[in-house]
Amino acid sequence: MIRAILVSSVVLVLIACGGNGDSDRDVAGASDERAADRVVVYTSRQPHLIEPLFDRFTAETGIAVQFTSDNEASLIERLAAEGARTSADVFITVDAGNLWFAAERGLLAELDSPELESAIPASLRDEQGRWFGLSLRARTLMFHPDRVDAGELSTYEDLADPRWAGRLCLRTSRKVYNQSLVAIMIEAHGVERTEEIVRGWVSNLATNPFASDTQMIQAIAAGQCDVGIANTYYLGRLLADDPDYPVDLFWANQGQGGVHVNVSGAGLTRHAPRPDAGRALIEWLASDAAQGEFAERNLEFPANPAVPARGLVQDWGDFESDPTPLTVAGERQAEAVRLMDRVGYR
Repeated sequence: MIRAILVSSVVLVLIACGGNGDSDRDVAGASDERAADRVVVYTSRQPHLIEPLFDRFTAETGIAVQFTSDNEASLIERLAAEGARTSADVFITVDAGNLWFAAERGLLAELDSPELESAIPASLRDEQGRWFGLSLRARTLMFHPDRVDAGELSTYEDLADPRWAGRLCLRTSRKVYNQSLVAIMIEAHGVERTEEIVRGWVSNLATNPFASDTQMIQAIAAGQCDVGIANTYYLGRLLADDPDYPVDLFWANQGQGGVHVNVSGAGLTRHAPRPDAGRALIEWLASDAAQGEFAERNLEFPANPAVPARGLVQDWGDFESDPTPLTVAGERQAEAVRLMDRVGYR
């Protein structure tokens, strides 16, 4: 079997499938593909983050959840290859850029759900109802408190200032999280100004971009750089292991557009064999009953504003988030990739 892997959400290369850590729970063993008492999910969310929620859903509704876990690119290609023969009812993944890409390829159905429209703000869902955010992930500034005074920090744009020369760390531009951030900046500032900002980031780098947010935060802790940009839950994981970990977060762009946020989210597949069960699962995941746990398991924020954050995430306090519709992250993603390539951000 051949699977297609998406590079930068734009370029596709084919590799032989095998040994990639897929996790399947009972999908192949079902005898009735359209059994009303089950729902089949394709998810790039890690099993330990999502399976407890599926178990709760089953306990409360009697609908069994069977799922396949893999990276988002492989699952998108699998949905495309299966077409009308798919067994999947629901697609769950991270980043609005990935959700947008799946929707634009015609893999997700329009879902008219007053419950979801009430629970999830318009900026965190597709205007045609093809996908809905389920948890909020904030991408903001990280810094070493011994080498940076919080009063020195302000915005993403300010990190292009020459005073940060040799003090900035970033994750690779190949990660969709950074592509989405730059896409939203293009929407706010235009291509010319955004290119100037990102070029400034590259000039200020202390070292080559890192493969992961965790590595970047560790470089700040080790003194390799002083400040960077990362999703908050990566810092949260380090703080969970060591409450005295020497990196703090700063909410960027307060009063100046707000912190860049993204989502993990879900959509009903276009050829869902059990659309009613798929809809029921997505609505339940967006409900007051499930939102707190869904977000807390990965140290994220609930997408449903009626549900408060929990634990460590709650301790970080409130912040103003960028209200730009996240569909922009997908619409301008290719443009963002080209811009980053032009300025040498690798």
